[in-house]
Amino acid sequence: MRSVFWLLGLAALAVALALLVGNNPAVVTLFWPPYRFDVSFNLVVFCLIAGFVLLYLALRAIALLKDLPIQAQRWRAQQLERAAVASVLDALSHLLAGRFVRARSAGLAALEQLNGQPSAQWPRRQQLQLLAHLLVAESAHSLQNRSVRDQHLLAALHPQLAESSPEAREGALLRAVRWAVEDRDLPGARALLGELPQGTGRRIQALRLKLRVARLSGATAEALETARLLAKHKAFSPEASRSIVRGLALDALREAHDLSQLRTVWNRLDSTERDMPELALAAAQRAHALASADGSEGLEDEAASLSSAWLTPVWRLFSTLEAGQQRELVRVLEPILSRLDAAWLARLEQTQQQWPNNAYLQYLTGQACLQRSLWGKAAQMLAQASHSLQEPSLLRRTWCSLATLAEERGDAAAAQSAWKKAALLD
Repeated sequence: MRSVFWLLGLAALAVALALLVGNNPAVVTLFWPPYRFDVSFNLVVFCLIAGFVLLYLALRAIALLKDLPIQAQRWRAQQLERAAVASVLDALSHLLAGRFVRARSAGLAALEQLNGQPSAQWPRRQQLQLLAHLLVAESAHSLQNRSVRDQHLLAALHPQLAESSPEAREGALLRAVRWAVEDRDLPGARALLGELPQGTGRRIQALRLKLRVARLSGATAEALETARLLAKHKAFSPEASRSIVRGLALDALREAHDLSQLRTVWNRLDSTERDMPELALAAAQRAHALASADGSEGLEDEAASLSSAWLTPVWRLFSTLEAGQQRELVRVLEPILSRLDAAWLARLEQTQQQWPNNAYLQYLTGQACLQRSLWGKAAQMLAQASHSLQEPSLLRRTWCSLATLAEERGDAAAAQSAWKKAALLD
């Protein structure tokens, strides 16, 4: 389309020139005493146009001649800039390929080229210098040369370079945190994390590093909060996120030194975390262990109250629990059977009636009846459990309870047989 318009324009210009000069009898007379020159007007016009073109070309030629030294200087600077960029790219390529010595050499060559012309105004000069320093530091870290690494890291974090490229500075800080974590320099890693801008500190890479620092330093609460943020940002798969959060929550529960601290840790858990059977069982076990270690009756009552409240949601999901989780639930509930209220006992009886063949429910119901002197039902439940239980410790306690029941009713032979079976399980 453009060529069509050009053609039309040239045609219009040709028509205009034909109309102007085709039948123009005008004459221009020049007087130069004692001479007189009569010249065609068309010739004068063409001479003026040709003179203007020649003058313009002459002036352009003179300007180009004067500009040649500047162009030569610009060309040399461009060649140096291209060489520096090529060296930085070579350093990055060698680093990714695992050639750390060549990467360091290419990075040093780039720095030499960048520093060779300090007065040259290159675009992104400071950013290239920062990246070259960072590549040399990364190569030195891979070669276990910490002195060279720290030297170039400090150069990369220089305020003059960081001001021109804040993103590259943030990357350098993140790499420095990773190096500090690998060196087990946890105070240094925390200090570097503190230098990160607020927005950078919420990025996935920064949160991953923060999680590693928190786990290595034993800050379980901080690690748990960071793991939740990573799970929210979908930094891990759902299974991995659940596993990491569950493990950190278990560590936080095990680190509680008293019931008050244990209650605080539990209250800080999310609703989805409180519904995890593993966490509820671990919290109840820890509460029972703390109360048993103290030996106070009041603490045991408080631990039983907390455990019953924490285990209620787990008990509602009893049918969906794995066999190992059912076993652990029975072990946790057995020490506090005497302190459970009527609602819990009704819940236990109802669940046992729904799954009458479950050995763990038979055992737990039998122990609850035994503690409340319901001898007949206790003997029935424990006898059924003795045929189905496979866990040695629970089976041993079952036979011990049956022996006690036999002694209560005066059946010495049955009691002796039960005690013998319990002893053989040891």
